[in-house]
Amino acid sequence: MSTPHYPLYIDGKWHDTAEHYEIRSPATEELVATVAKGGVAEVELAVAAAKAAHEEGGWRRTPPAERAALLHDVAARLAGRVDELAVLQTRENGATIRITGALHVGLSAAQIQYLASLAENYEWETTGPEIGPIPAVGIIRREPIGVVAAIVPWNIPLLTTVWKIAPALVAGNTVVLKPDEHAPLLALELAKEFEAAGLPAGVLNVITGDGEPVGAHLAGHPHVRKVAFTGSTAVGKAILRQSADTIRRVTLELGGKGANILLDDADLDIAIDGALFACMANNGQACEAGTRLLVPADQRDDIVRRLVARASTLKLGDPLDPTTHIGPIASAVQRDRIVEYFGIAAQEGATAVLGGRVPPGAEFEKGYWVEPTIFVDVTNDMRIVREEVFGPVLTVLTYDSIDEAVEIANDTNYGLSAGVWGSEERALDVARRLDAGMVWVNDWHVIHPAYPFGGYKESGLGREGGPDALDEYTEQKFISLDRSGGIENKAFAIVIDPVAG
Repeated sequence: MSTPHYPLYIDGKWHDTAEHYEIRSPATEELVATVAKGGVAEVELAVAAAKAAHEEGGWRRTPPAERAALLHDVAARLAGRVDELAVLQTRENGATIRITGALHVGLSAAQIQYLASLAENYEWETTGPEIGPIPAVGIIRREPIGVVAAIVPWNIPLLTTVWKIAPALVAGNTVVLKPDEHAPLLALELAKEFEAAGLPAGVLNVITGDGEPVGAHLAGHPHVRKVAFTGSTAVGKAILRQSADTIRRVTLELGGKGANILLDDADLDIAIDGALFACMANNGQACEAGTRLLVPADQRDDIVRRLVARASTLKLGDPLDPTTHIGPIASAVQRDRIVEYFGIAAQEGATAVLGGRVPPGAEFEKGYWVEPTIFVDVTNDMRIVREEVFGPVLTVLTYDSIDEAVEIANDTNYGLSAGVWGSEERALDVARRLDAGMVWVNDWHVIHPAYPFGGYKESGLGREGGPDALDEYTEQKFISLDRSGGIENKAFAIVIDPVAG
């Protein structure tokens, strides 16, 4: 069986390049696919196609109901391929098969369907109250922004792609998508489904290649009117600075260091499982992961004992095995970064009570692996606690009072996620005090199309998902319609002469 090859998708055509690169399984290092390697020239072609499709094509003038119908078609096509695409995603980035079907692909299809339904009921044009004292009325329109650059990461690539391109497209924009070079395959498969559904040429373009120069050139292109980015806070800051030159709009979903607070009345049997799920799901490679576990000081030893016992039962191994809980790290670079943090933690005085190394054994000689890891003896000023490690690494901190727990939780540059475990009334009280865009009570990783996803502080700007998702991809226009028939007694006279009228 030959290895599949994926070209770029530009202006409704599949466009190959002279240079290709390989996608290899992070579990086995076996070749999964080859991909065309785009560069600045391909970005120029894609942006030009998107600009022409927006300005000269008919997509922006297509009735929203028709745009929504196309997205419904794509959602159905995606849903029909869940099993197939879940396997491809697992082979590409190492996420376990038990999560790629439901989260990576299934939720992506549901998100497209939700946004299509949202567009059918969205207030694209509304009439406001009469403008007195003259007979005039105000009209508020929501219109597409223009060319949108969507730049997505490798950890949950399809869902983060859908969060950007689905609202952009259904709002009438055109898109140039840059997937992460380590995980572009499902974005390209999605482009196939949009093509099959009849999306006009140039409305969606997909450029694969390195972040530098492809992503950087795309994010700074003068014809791009909005950048939607998910990734590191450092790159997000660079995009924000770059966007100042043209005052382009941005949506940034950036890093996180989620605080997970166990109250003294939490059901520990449930909370221990929840704390591990919060940190270890998707192989620990989720921006919203709960990586800082805060526990009552007088319960620390019991909680740590329970954590280690339960975490020791998690199966590390083949991500295509449905019994596997934790698969490989997505790349050698990321694996080495996590291992470096193990050394930093030891130097700072933290103690690994579980893991903290590359696992031994013949089955781990190929691929990129780290053991699920739990650190104790940590303080909130350590790098292992303050910086985003992006792996299955949990740090356990202690507190003596609720006020102290909230203070520790909020003492971070990030503000994406948080969680509280305990009786409902007390947990909700704590949740309301946390500086985070998403707070889960007695659960974690609850992501639903109808609710916003995004964070405070250096975790980003704007929200993805939820009923306001289309607002992020539309401009608001006010039209004043004068029905007086004359120039006298205009509204501005009230401002110029307070006694007029």
